[in-house]
Amino acid sequence: MASFSSFQPEADSAVPTLPESHSGIPPYLLEKATRAKNAVFAGRTKQVNERLRLPVIPQGISRDDFLKALEELKGELGGENVEVNDKPLKDGWYMEHPNTHDMMTILDEEEFVAGAVVYPGSTEEVVKVVKWANRWLIPVFPISMGRNLGYGGAAPRVRGSVTIDLGKRMNKILDINAQDYTCLVEPGVSFYGLHEELGKRGLREHMWVDTPDLGGGSIIGNTVDRGVGYTPYGDHWACHSGLEVVLPTGEVIRTGMGALTHDGENTWGVFPYGFGPFSDGIFSQSNFGIVTKMGMTLMPNPGGHESFMYTFPNEEDLGPLMEIIRPLRISTILENVAQLRHVTQTVIHSAAANTPVGDHTWAYYGMSYGPPHIRAYKLAIIDAEFRKIPGCRKIDPATLPEDEYFWSRDRIASGTPDIHELRWVNWAPNGAHIAFSPVSPIRGPDATKLFQLGKRLHEQYGIDFMPAFCVGLREMHLIVEIVFDRDDPEEKKRALGCLRDMVDEAAREGYGEYRTHLVLMDQVAGTYAWNDGALGKFNERLKDALDPNGILAPGRCGIWGRRYRGRGWEMGKGSEGRSEGDGVGGRVV
Repeated sequence: MASFSSFQPEADSAVPTLPESHSGIPPYLLEKATRAKNAVFAGRTKQVNERLRLPVIPQGISRDDFLKALEELKGELGGENVEVNDKPLKDGWYMEHPNTHDMMTILDEEEFVAGAVVYPGSTEEVVKVVKWANRWLIPVFPISMGRNLGYGGAAPRVRGSVTIDLGKRMNKILDINAQDYTCLVEPGVSFYGLHEELGKRGLREHMWVDTPDLGGGSIIGNTVDRGVGYTPYGDHWACHSGLEVVLPTGEVIRTGMGALTHDGENTWGVFPYGFGPFSDGIFSQSNFGIVTKMGMTLMPNPGGHESFMYTFPNEEDLGPLMEIIRPLRISTILENVAQLRHVTQTVIHSAAANTPVGDHTWAYYGMSYGPPHIRAYKLAIIDAEFRKIPGCRKIDPATLPEDEYFWSRDRIASGTPDIHELRWVNWAPNGAHIAFSPVSPIRGPDATKLFQLGKRLHEQYGIDFMPAFCVGLREMHLIVEIVFDRDDPEEKKRALGCLRDMVDEAAREGYGEYRTHLVLMDQVAGTYAWNDGALGKFNERLKDALDPNGILAPGRCGIWGRRYRGRGWEMGKGSEGRSEGDGVGGRVV
């Protein structure tokens, strides 16, 4: 692991905590978070420019009109809730991240940058912002908490957009129903926050919140971007139930049982479908509306849990291992969204023998749930199957120190958010990461093909290869994190070139990305091209119907309104130095 040092002014601030800040760390993780912060800033050599800067103005409006429009919005929301982005761009770190740009930018930091940030405090104020944006034809970009690291963070796709930061003032847990195991939340509720509230109400032994690798993200933000966690409730979108949505023209709708005039209080969280067409899907990974409330199911405490870890010695074990994993996972003997990680994601291979885990190439982290006799039955089946791989070893947790990565996976898979992840980003100075994440069946040939594809292209571009397979119920995601120095233009260029080649090659083999960074959204959307791009054309028709002026997050997930289409806004190979097109069209309605 590289070691670097420099002075950074942002390093002096204290780590924000709950409940003082909605975006803070739980007190039980404060010491660990402080160590993580110190490690981040110890490796930072990127200089901070303290000079004030002019705000970026989105295309289609003059500077004078933009500033005049913001003054008008201050009258609607209050002056303290509208900020012009004319200050230095400071990257911060995970717990003190910017809401004006991507702290892990792969382009120049001035490319994906907001012109201003606004903080609505209610659905009604979100409506005011949307109607204001239509009056002035100003693009707006909603974020929940902005911690979508590796995929663009809080940055808007269109330079100069006004970021709608929903999390700062809309951060209430509106309901937790201990009988139905459901909750109703606003965008500023993090996984940390909900976990702490369960404890405060004495419910943590009764129910769990499924958490991603890092718990500081918004539950709504992660879910509508179809993120995952690691208990049996790991498919967060599958666990949502009903939305409240502000449409791009200012109308407000509720979906599912929330659409009842009774407010759906009795049934909002227990039945997602309601009556009629199920429209929730168009508000995930899209720019068709702003989600301001969401129902979510919580996992009952299963009455016991037990983490386990197996290691396998050879890269060639990947294919046979997947053939073992698939039937166990589909039958839910392997119960959670588990991870099969390559050794380079935690430590360089040559040093593995000196770790408590010992030398290995692949490590499988899983968990079994239920009373002891149920766990013993399932774990015996898993053990017999995994030991069919020569050289397989089961790691005794009693031999592992408390800071071993195993224990972070143990906490996360049992509903306790952590902050251990991302230590591997310190692999490089000014460490940043960007992800390649294709989906495939849980099959040996597919896993091997994707692994070899990624390894070959990483070697071609001179980049360290850090793969991990996250195994869902009938599919798996290969998550490849490219770690790069965000202050090194050449490293950023190589990282993006490698990513673009991996996306194209994987798509030609039939493997599509499930989620991607802002800079890759047009390219990834273009790979879903069956029938002359019928899906993309359908999305454009929806966009034009719901957002005729194209003001809401233009370009997100590769979906552009008619005011932007045909003007060179799409990004792909050959457009790496810019994120903007040539102007925008006029008013549609």
